[in-house]
Formats: sequence, C-alpha cells, structure tokens
Amino acid sequence: MTAIAVTIAGSDSGGGAGIQADLKTFSALGVYGASVIAALTAQNTLGVTAIHDVPAAFVTAQIDAVFSDLAVNAVKIGMLSHPDVIRAVAAGLDRYDQRKVVLDPVMVATSGDMLIHDESVELMVAELLPRALVITPNLREAARLLGTKMAMNDAEMEDQARALLAMGPGTVLLKGGHGTGAESSDFLLTQSGAHWFSAPRIPTLNTHGTGCTLSSAIAAGLARGIELVPAVEAAKLYITEAIENADRLDIGKGHGPVHHFYRWW
Repeated sequence: MTAIAVTIAGSDSGGGAGIQADLKTFSALGVYGASVIAALTAQNTLGVTAIHDVPAAFVTAQIDAVFSDLAVNAVKIGMLSHPDVIRAVAAGLDRYDQRKVVLDPVMVATSGDMLIHDESVELMVAELLPRALVITPNLREAARLLGTKMAMNDAEMEDQARALLAMGPGTVLLKGGHGTGAESSDFLLTQSGAHWFSAPRIPTLNTHGTGCTLSSAIAAGLARGIELVPAVEAAKLYITEAIENADRLDIGKGHGPVHHFYRWW
C-alpha cells in the first residue's frame, strides 16, 4: 500500500511554508501527499501581506473529496485562522475516524506576522487539541496557548509541556528553536515518558517553514507506519539537515526557505 498523508493548512504563495512546504516534505520522505487548503496567504520571504480564508463549506467539500477516496494514513494540520474552518476540520476528523493527527498550532509567521485571532486560538484548544495524537507548538505558540510568558529554559519548557498535555492532546512536542542556546532542543512529552531531541543551532537566516516542515515530517513517518517517538527523531534529523543546507538555495530577499530536497539537488 502507498503511504498517504494529508495536509490541512494554509497556502504560502512564496512556496516556503504551509501547504507547499508540507507537500515537499511528504514527497522528500517517500509519502504521497494530498491537501485541503484552509486559507490563502499573499506571502513571500519578507512577510505576509494578505490572508483570505477559504469558506468552511468548501473546506468540508475538500475533506470529503479527499478522505472518501484516498486511504489516508496520517493528517497534518497547520494554519487554520477562522473559527468556522476549525469546526469543519474537527468534524471531518471525526467523520473519517482520523487518529494519527499532527497539529502544528501555527499562529505567527517567521516574519513575525500574526496569522490567527484569539477566538480561533480558544476554539483550537477546545476542538483540535483533544483530537491530536501530537501537537508541535514552538515556544511562542505554547505561551499563547497557555496564556503565559515564553519558556526561557529547560525546566520551564518541561512545565509548559505538562500544562499543554493536560489540555487533551495525546502527546506534546515543544520546540525550542526560538531559544537562545547553542543547541536547538525540543521536548517530547507522552503519556508514558519524556524525551529530549537536540541538534546544534545553525547560523542562517533561511529558516522559513521550519515548523511546517518538522510537523509534516512527523506525519510522513506516521503515515509510513513508524511509531511516534522514532518518527519525531527522524523528523528532527530531517529538519536539521534541511536547515543546514538552506544556504545552498538563493530564494528571495528575506527569510528564505529550508532545503526540502537537499538529498537530491
């Protein structure tokens, strides 16, 4: 059987994040990728200039078209900015009994542009966190979900991961990429244990799409039948190498993308 993963997220017209990054990641990791576009962004390496939400009824139509035909093995959820869309996605997950769900609670673009309003954050917590096998917030997103300050050290990251786990997801991967240490360390907290995944912090401005890429790499691993912890470990290695090779690309005037196809180009 062909491994299939679906991304439900926003489109990045610049190609570095969102749906485009997810599909590139699926392809790079040997998984067939399908998509449900929940929002359109006018975006490049310099920032986001406009956002257009796809009507919830059309999001539902995309979900039904994809999931009624394709034998989907895993789902990655990214940017969902409108409350009605969040409700439509939650209903779709239930309708098609999707359990291998990776939720990346995208709230802020690499450029610093806000992508989601407070009402949608609250609804995401209520409707999507309990349906997720794993959530992958970065430090800023975790702070917004919890209504607190950003974690500044390992102990605070562990505390915030525990607080997030209590909100209903099966597992929490709290990403430390926005930290300041010599290493970029991510903390995985499951119902039965905890794991740290660390890699050297790479000096580059080309980090657009890192969060999208990591979460979709985890979904790709799950779609291929890999257990969660080794899937996270493999995804961490993939994103680290994609960042290491990002400067081989010359894309745009701002924060360029990571190199999804570094193994082939």
